Amino acid sequence: MYSRREVNPMLRGIRVSPQWALQRRSEQITALLQQGEQKPFKEVIDISSGDSHRTGIKPISFVRQVLSVCLYPELLHDDTLPVDVRQRAQRLLGECDGGSVGSYTDSCGLPPVQRSVAEFITGRDGGVPSYPHNIFISAGSQTALKVMLKLLVRGKGVSQTGVLTPQPYPHTLPMLLEEVGAVLVPYQLSEEQGWALEPGELHRALTASREHCRPRALYISNPGIPTGHVQSRKSIEWVIQFAAEERLFLLVNEVYQDCVYGEGMEFMSYKRVLFEMGQQYSDMVELASFHSISNGIMGECGLRAGYMELVNVDPAVMVFAKTLLCTDISAPVTGQIALEIMVNPPRPGDPSHSKYTQEILTNRITLAQNAQRAWEFLIGLPGVSCQPVTGGLFIYPRLNLPPEAVEQARSDGLEADVLYSQSLLDEEGVCVGAGCEHGQREDKYHIRLCVLTPSATLEKVLACLGSFHLHFLDQFSQHA
Repeated sequence: MYSRREVNPMLRGIRVSPQWALQRRSEQITALLQQGEQKPFKEVIDISSGDSHRTGIKPISFVRQVLSVCLYPELLHDDTLPVDVRQRAQRLLGECDGGSVGSYTDSCGLPPVQRSVAEFITGRDGGVPSYPHNIFISAGSQTALKVMLKLLVRGKGVSQTGVLTPQPYPHTLPMLLEEVGAVLVPYQLSEEQGWALEPGELHRALTASREHCRPRALYISNPGIPTGHVQSRKSIEWVIQFAAEERLFLLVNEVYQDCVYGEGMEFMSYKRVLFEMGQQYSDMVELASFHSISNGIMGECGLRAGYMELVNVDPAVMVFAKTLLCTDISAPVTGQIALEIMVNPPRPGDPSHSKYTQEILTNRITLAQNAQRAWEFLIGLPGVSCQPVTGGLFIYPRLNLPPEAVEQARSDGLEADVLYSQSLLDEEGVCVGAGCEHGQREDKYHIRLCVLTPSATLEKVLACLGSFHLHFLDQFSQHA
């Protein structure tokens, strides 16, 4: 029998995410409720991930209408559908082999989708040109990131590739780095400064890492995941200068670029800033940027599509990127269609423009209002502190837990925020993310909540969280 001992050594060290255990527990409780078991709650509300459709946010109508026609072309003759829906579907079906979304596409994506992405980036970046041959369509941004990491990783021991990674980081990133054989080199974001990136900390991390690996890449998330921090232009310029001086490849996750709502805040892409800094940087700094339909306002997590744009990458290297994407053959065509709509939405004058714009605006308003509401509520709880959120889908409060709770968690073999999250799920039926899966300083505990959810759902979550939190503190203070 094939045993654990025979599993690839690079994979044996991958840690099971605490969130996986919480998700399993959530599913088990849901099954018990469906079987009629009595709980203090009637359903599990899961706001642990950025899957906004799971929480009750409705899909964008134009996306689903176009997909419906592409999946069932007979609807091309249905006059009850807006004409621009049918025209878009007909155009995209015409680009599919056999006129069917069931056919494969080029491994880098459908050419019209690549063109639409390039046009979107050019418009977003104030005219800085983007070219279709630099665009790679993948089954989500994570797949594209894995491709780039595979290209960058080499060496063993002190020559093994290191990737400078922010703490907190996206919870899937450590597993991905372990899978490809890269060394995670953490640099700590400053919670007291709103989770800002501090130059001194990045220098410290780089210098310290050279004792055990060779740092070759710098990973950035802007807006931050899960912190919601939005980088200023000045901060981005400093990072680019740092990458140029240290010859680091920039891996920039920009999946929440359409989720910036902090007062006076705006999203600024790394590519735009890079090209506006002049040729000494725009001609030499290597950059891969990532975006996705899963994250942000559209929230089409299950359709699986995203893109990567490569800047200043040797064409010979880009051939290998395409080769690696070939292992997946092609991204799901339905996802590529949704991606094309995200970057090329209905325009003024189109029959669907008004409804599309209103639905997007409604989601943005809900997100911004929920983020503010959750922050105001959380900072009012005893033992909770929280930085204001200016972007992204999450709020990431810090828990100052009683020593008795921390000790109980240790005796159970858990991090204290996992114990807190498990107890919240068991007692109130609310599933949140545990901060330990994002990397955090010792004895600092956080939870993660998705705030792109119907406002009524958020109010229910906050009510449950408030009563639970007071009970949790009281329970362990009595043990003192």
